[in-house]
Amino acid sequence: MEHEAVAASLAELGNTSRLAVFRFLVKAGHNGSAVGEIQKALNIPASTLSHHLARMANVGLIKQTKHSRTIICTPDYQHLDTLISFLREECCVGFN
Repeated sequence: MEHEAVAASLAELGNTSRLAVFRFLVKAGHNGSAVGEIQKALNIPASTLSHHLARMANVGLIKQTKHSRTIICTPDYQHLDTLISFLREECCVGFN
């Protein structure tokens, strides 16, 4: 993963609301969660949540899939693993 992509992903997670949404989705697991469930659980207005989800999808942190009239959001675990690996390999070298 390129430094710019890592920086963009970390910048999005630097927002407390987006971090809360991402944590919620990671805890929801591979099946993800409907937007309405996220909104209800985190008490975020619909338009604000939509903005946060679009930003996270734009950098690859989450995927959104439409099922009929419901949008399901899932974390992109491969992206998350890549971020963690980058941090471990590039930022933690020499710390034991």
